[in-house]
Amino acid sequence: MFFSRRGVLSRGVRSAVALAAFTAFSGLAQAQGGTPIRLLVGFPAGAGTDAIARMLGEKLKDELGVPIVVENRAGAGGQIAAQALKASPADGHTLLLSHDHTISILPQVVKNPGFNPATDFVPVAGFATFANVLAVSGGTPAKTFDEYLKWVKTQKGGKDTIGIPAPASIPEFLVKMIAEKSKLDIQSAPYRGSAPMTADMLGNQISAGIASVPDFIENHRAGKVRIVATIGARRQVLLPQVPTFTELGFANLNDLPYYGVFAPVGTPQAFIDRFGTALQKVLAMPDVRDKLTNMGLSVGYEPQGQFSGRVRTYTQSWERIIQASGFKAL
Repeated sequence: MFFSRRGVLSRGVRSAVALAAFTAFSGLAQAQGGTPIRLLVGFPAGAGTDAIARMLGEKLKDELGVPIVVENRAGAGGQIAAQALKASPADGHTLLLSHDHTISILPQVVKNPGFNPATDFVPVAGFATFANVLAVSGGTPAKTFDEYLKWVKTQKGGKDTIGIPAPASIPEFLVKMIAEKSKLDIQSAPYRGSAPMTADMLGNQISAGIASVPDFIENHRAGKVRIVATIGARRQVLLPQVPTFTELGFANLNDLPYYGVFAPVGTPQAFIDRFGTALQKVLAMPDVRDKLTNMGLSVGYEPQGQFSGRVRTYTQSWERIIQASGFKAL
């Protein structure tokens, strides 16, 4: 019905196609022509995600030829930033840099998050993975995971609390799994972020905590805390002596959390492709790779299709774990 009798596109359809192409090109041209790109971050200035966004933003502005403005919309585990992304025009001028919690976990543990990643956002590209780890405080005599459990059983009366950066997060579900497998009364102690939790660990006010490698790596190197277990199918490059939870007998903990960039649904594909190409070039820079690696990230560019698959698989994996835990959405 869209073709004339001679098999060519009708004038009306040609006009519509031309308009759509012009609209996509116009959005890309504006992004390249000086209009800043807002890079939303769901965590405070100075936090790990913020530091990553600012470092990448400085490099991306040179590749894209426009300013990259990091905008902190902190609060609720990234929920506020995600809501801001949903409310933004899909014109290539607003993106969200986020890790897995906001996109894959939060919508499963909050009844009304105010956004649906599957219908409101489009993955642009992925750039790193990382591992959540269990670390024990310096005042705890344990040097391994098994020694920690033995210490809890013999010296703590079978009871302990493990710090977590936020409620209803992956660390909380890891605590539940540790307690169930060990048959010990181990509870999670939620904090408002990893910084205050780590401070209490350094002060030996709590005996253990679960967070990401970047949260613990410097204190682990300094001997102030000891990382004793990590998620993932393989041991972390920075922690070759530390076993994975899988090695310790835990199932379904092979998928690594991710970092990536997201855009509002409807963002022109021309812009997404352009941004992805720029990000790939930035990640290939030795100084960028070194900085991210030293933070405990495994750096690797993933184009839109590959990254979309990672997000989908990871979300489904944790959906099964969350449902099996009996957790009720907040």
